[in-house]
Amino acid sequence: MSLQTWFAFFIACWVISLSPGAGAIASMSSGLSFGFRRGFWNAIGLQLALLLQIAIVAAGVGAVLATSELAFALIKWFGVGYLLYLGWKQWIAPAGELSAEAVDARRGRPLALVLRGFVVNASNPKAIVFILAVLPQFLDSSQPLLPQYLTMAATMVAVDLVVMAGYTGLAARVLRLLREPGQQRLLNRVFGGLFAAAAALLASVRQAAH
Repeated sequence: MSLQTWFAFFIACWVISLSPGAGAIASMSSGLSFGFRRGFWNAIGLQLALLLQIAIVAAGVGAVLATSELAFALIKWFGVGYLLYLGWKQWIAPAGELSAEAVDARRGRPLALVLRGFVVNASNPKAIVFILAVLPQFLDSSQPLLPQYLTMAATMVAVDLVVMAGYTGLAARVLRLLREPGQQRLLNRVFGGLFAAAAALLASVRQAAH
């Protein structure tokens, strides 16, 4: 992969990562609920799922998933259900006066947050189809493919990790401005609604005709 091709891919990664989606919503929700240090574990989970999706595409399984109606539907509807579940949990989250101590005391275990982020990304079949469509455009078929896939995977993960950390940190800063339970309740319901909207968008995704 030439430096020029890599730089074009690098710019594309920023555009892709900055586009609001379920991952961004999950990152902001984690930052709001647990602060930056704990909420960042959600971003780690998102990247693990991204690596899995790239590996699926690189192994050629992505093409099978993209053409299998059953596999596409199963992954999609699982993702819809999980996003609705996250939205409901956020909607009914208890409100109370917040402080740094209160946030640190919350049950935001790293493993649970990593798993949450992983499931949010992994249960989106559109992401696999998207990666399947985008990555080959930057591959040089005359060169070994594995080093190119590794380079692109490292680039995508690094960029997306920075962006998701930004979303997490932004929400965590908002958290510090909250002083009343009513303000926290409102934000919880806003994010609950955003999860539901993301679920609705995922439900509307149709498999491309082949």
